[in-house]
Amino acid sequence: MHDLAMQLAVIGVAGIASQWLAWRFQIPAIVMLLGVGLLFGPVTGLMNPRADFGELYTPLVSTAVAIILFEGGLTLNFREIRETSTAVRRVVLVSGPMVWIMTAITAHYVGAMSWPVSIILGALLVVTGPTVIMPLLRHARLRPRPASMLRWEAILNDPVGALFAVVSFEVYLVLRGAHDAENLFFTTILALVVAVAGGIIAGRTLARFFTHGHAPEYLKAPILLAVVVAMNAVTNLLLEEAGLLTVTVMGVTMANARLASLNELRRFKETITVLLVSGLFIILTASLQRSVILSLEWRVVAFLVMVLVVIRPIAIFVSTIGAGLEFKERLLVSWIAPRGIVAVAVAGLFGATLSRYGLPDADRMVAYTFAVVAATIILHGFTLQPLARILDLRVTNRPGILIVGASRFSIALAQRLKAQNVPVLIADSNWSHISEARLAEVEVWFGEILSEEAHHSLDLSRFDHMIAATDNDAYNALVCTDFGAEIGRSEVFQISSATGRPQTSGARHTMHFALGGIPLFKPPRSYNQVRDHVIDGWAFQATRLSEEFGIKEFHDTRPDETLPILWIRPSQEIIFAAAEGAGEPGPGDTIVSFGPPRAERDQEKIVRGTLTEREARRERARKTGEEVSTKQAEGTS
Repeated sequence: MHDLAMQLAVIGVAGIASQWLAWRFQIPAIVMLLGVGLLFGPVTGLMNPRADFGELYTPLVSTAVAIILFEGGLTLNFREIRETSTAVRRVVLVSGPMVWIMTAITAHYVGAMSWPVSIILGALLVVTGPTVIMPLLRHARLRPRPASMLRWEAILNDPVGALFAVVSFEVYLVLRGAHDAENLFFTTILALVVAVAGGIIAGRTLARFFTHGHAPEYLKAPILLAVVVAMNAVTNLLLEEAGLLTVTVMGVTMANARLASLNELRRFKETITVLLVSGLFIILTASLQRSVILSLEWRVVAFLVMVLVVIRPIAIFVSTIGAGLEFKERLLVSWIAPRGIVAVAVAGLFGATLSRYGLPDADRMVAYTFAVVAATIILHGFTLQPLARILDLRVTNRPGILIVGASRFSIALAQRLKAQNVPVLIADSNWSHISEARLAEVEVWFGEILSEEAHHSLDLSRFDHMIAATDNDAYNALVCTDFGAEIGRSEVFQISSATGRPQTSGARHTMHFALGGIPLFKPPRSYNQVRDHVIDGWAFQATRLSEEFGIKEFHDTRPDETLPILWIRPSQEIIFAAAEGAGEPGPGDTIVSFGPPRAERDQEKIVRGTLTEREARRERARKTGEEVSTKQAEGTS
């Protein structure tokens, strides 16, 4: 396939399809992308992007990697690493050089490579790849501290490792007489100064430019993208791959600026990054030659064992001594270190150049790099989640619900969910409201949920759903709109949305359909209506369905006013009744419903002839909210 337009189309469709399948079947996306690239390239020979793209291949890959690293930098806020700042600094400044030195020695004595190739390979394998770490962290739901450690290390180590490799390569050229030593020293220092200072200046300048209204909203993202590409290219004129450090520093600088439009910019960049990661992994893997892969011998297995289970653990455990991390956190971080795009891209760039200088094992360096990348993606991709579960470093093993607004209704709902072992948290900025929730032994967060502090201190990875239940319709809609992008638009619900207003209220009183969340009840109920129900004695019940007592029996034994809110499947998945395409609960599901008091239900069943007076008295003696068993259900049918 040599038609570039068709090749790009196939790569794009295959990349996004791999991302979707990975999400659908809960497997690491990087593993699927790696498999697709191998299938398109070395296995079938369907495409060879390096040869087909020609001279455009290297600058396109370099630019794409720069954009990915900048987007990663945008996620790094210094407030997130208040507890791990010491550990992060040590991992970057101490562990990185240790990995470089130990890997170079291993490559020379175990891999039988020449010293120049070994040193460059050691530098390349310092990187841990944000393109791999980010999807894994999104899937693994780690606790904040180890997740922050892995994310910061991956983003900061990528440009650092690339610079190590560039400097090693340039030193080799100096030793061969191809470059002047003084010129290399001056260029390296100048490139580092330009990279760090230029990244900070560019980030602050753009932040001020946007804050002062010098650019309209629709141009902010394009301007940002253009500046990132330009800064990367300009710094690379001084020293190859130094632009990666520039854009990383620029991203971190902007992430810590008080920029109102940062969330929108981050979402735009995240969308581009998903596209680039999907395409790049396929392109880089498809560019591998079958002969290079076949050149791998038994030495690579010993090399992999040393890199994964000896070098990395030693470097992490030594560098984090006294850094305030628990042993299990250090153990997890010492194992999880997948390599990614930067390692493969830079190895391919230097491998070809070293081959031209007559180093016979330059191609083996590319093969070894690919072997490490493939092995770490597969091993770490499939073991991160089980290992985190064994070490008890996952946030939770089941989906949780975040409730905004503490009221008698939301507290009662939280208590019922807690009784079903569903993680639940109530957030409110009113201390008296929060106090009532605390007295009810419900986990709470006191503060403004829309504040910057909430986004940094409240771990949203714990929650798969959110309910906005304050007495302000507009505020509920604002909260759902803000959190919908992170939790999922189909997983945010609110009491009383505009869709629940009477038709006579007119279009001017109806919110735009793109704002707010899904009404919690069908048909929608306002906050005042729900409050009145609570005053009238309505309560929450949890009812488990069975083969004998199904959804029909559930409705038959309850008054028409009863409102099913959600049901919990045996797999612990939570389905909201108001969600689109929710369907109906089945045997084994537990329904959480909101309905009239039991006395009222009994009277209604008596009127309908489904319950005798004696049975009614017996039922009233039971505790409100008791779970209905199959035997009880048969007695009331």
